[in-house]
Amino acid sequence: MARIAPKGPETVRPKQPASRRPPSRAGLRVTERSNPATEDIDTLDTLGVVDRIHEQDLLVAPAVARERKKIARVVDRVVEAFRSGGRLFYAGAGTSGRLGVLDASECPPTYSTPPELVQGIIAGGYGALTTSVDGAEDDPATARLELRARGLSAPDVVVGIAASGSTPYVRGALQEARASGACAVLVTCNPRAELAALADITVAPVVGPEAIAGSTRMKAGTATKLVPNTITTAAMIRWGKVFGNRMVDVKPACAKLVDRAARLVCELARVPRPKAEELLGASGGRVKTAVVMHCRGLGLPEAEALLEQAGGLLHRALDPAPAAVPGVKKRTQKLR
Repeated sequence: MARIAPKGPETVRPKQPASRRPPSRAGLRVTERSNPATEDIDTLDTLGVVDRIHEQDLLVAPAVARERKKIARVVDRVVEAFRSGGRLFYAGAGTSGRLGVLDASECPPTYSTPPELVQGIIAGGYGALTTSVDGAEDDPATARLELRARGLSAPDVVVGIAASGSTPYVRGALQEARASGACAVLVTCNPRAELAALADITVAPVVGPEAIAGSTRMKAGTATKLVPNTITTAAMIRWGKVFGNRMVDVKPACAKLVDRAARLVCELARVPRPKAEELLGASGGRVKTAVVMHCRGLGLPEAEALLEQAGGLLHRALDPAPAAVPGVKKRTQKLR
């Protein structure tokens, strides 16, 4: 990758001719403004274009990091919802809606969650995942009706995603959350988002104007991908779906995941592959249950009861830890 020199006085670009200067940015949302760092991007060669886009992409992770405390608040609220029988809903239009549906769809295979636990709704319906549906984002009523049809209630969390912070469809979703008593969260890249007034928590990573003005599938889209990834991953960790950094609630639904589950049991219970496969068969393909059955010398019902008593947390189910699981005793003492 080409080395990108930091910009300083010696690299200031010449003032653009009047014909190339964008109109005044006063009053425009930051997501709609022209980016002065890329005003000449159409005159660059291919590598120059790629480097200029990359320069802008480097601004995304720090912007998300500045919102980490608010993201943590959302995670705590989502874990509370999961533990009380609630669900997490994403709602958005266009790129924002697609990224919410993507995050929701990846939870069941990764953490063996039921598909209704994390759900994504998108303006225009699931057909909008692959084809733009003109005008769908302008109708707030459809979001309200969609959430109502799914039985939205007080234990739930609704995360509305709107890069501009003004999408009517997301407004409808947040209004329905408030009406039902659910927690309303807004994820936006506009620090002055008008929809923030409807949210209990607003997460606003400010990534600045896009490399191509208004193309919020770029930096704003990247930030949007990072925030839901962090919300669901951290919530699953806190909810007991991870042991160390292993996905111990992985759903062995394909050959790759069957192999991963067997390797996890081999590693955590220190058993050979045939024994791991036997334990997985006896546990119904559940890694945590298989490990507890072996390390505690329990049958299936007893292992499941112990895990339930431990709140689904494997480190608690193994405390005091048997010697079969390396390093667990030290870990659990630290986590108490």
